[in-house]
Amino acid sequence: MTELEILQRAKMYIDKMANGVNPIDDAHVPDADTLNNVRISRCLSYVSGILGQVIENNGIIGKTKTLKKAFFLSDGAINKFSFSETPIPISEITNRLNALMNSDLSLKLSRKIITSWLMEIDVLEEIITAEGKKVRWPTERGSELGIYVEKRTGMNGEYSLAVYGREAQQFILDNIQAIISYANNIRKDTQPYKYPRRSWDAAQDKHLIELFNKNMPVSEISTILKRSEGGIRARLKKLGLIENRSDAL
Repeated sequence: MTELEILQRAKMYIDKMANGVNPIDDAHVPDADTLNNVRISRCLSYVSGILGQVIENNGIIGKTKTLKKAFFLSDGAINKFSFSETPIPISEITNRLNALMNSDLSLKLSRKIITSWLMEIDVLEEIITAEGKKVRWPTERGSELGIYVEKRTGMNGEYSLAVYGREAQQFILDNIQAIISYANNIRKDTQPYKYPRRSWDAAQDKHLIELFNKNMPVSEISTILKRSEGGIRARLKKLGLIENRSDAL
């Protein structure tokens, strides 16, 4: 096993522990276990992000290449989030979160990352309006969590906007670690593709399923199939092997 493969294996173990999974037997650890302590989980996710950067750098640590930052938000910063008692749009929630982040340690979140995660867990859905515009509106579950669609008036007339009440803001804060982990997992997809996009066929699906059933980490499957990690996760979800893109490590 090469040094790079060892790093990839180490990242896989850390990712599993960060998600409360025993990396030896893939069993979920009890809620009271140390691995499920939110501070330990956040620390492991941050270390995983750093390892991912080293892997991207072909295992090289040093000044030969500046490592890219990951997403990170400390416990102390999270506790300083300023809630709004009146509903606010996701852009405002994102701005308030980014204001708490240390720019020397973390990348800035985007509202698209947060809404994409909310879509993964069926809180938002993408629809096409009568004007042909793509929007992300709350599902039934999202409405129950306190996400609403309001009519507002701007310079160009009336428009609709999804806004988040106090309960919905709390939901995002309660799940911010999962959102950050999701953001770090898909971060490569926002960068130039290492592998070109191409369609899947039956033979490739079969190969993917075989590798996945061997508990091979996505990073290794990506190298073997010469596809992006995001593309691998998306295909696994479409094949029904995982529920959310963030499930595959």
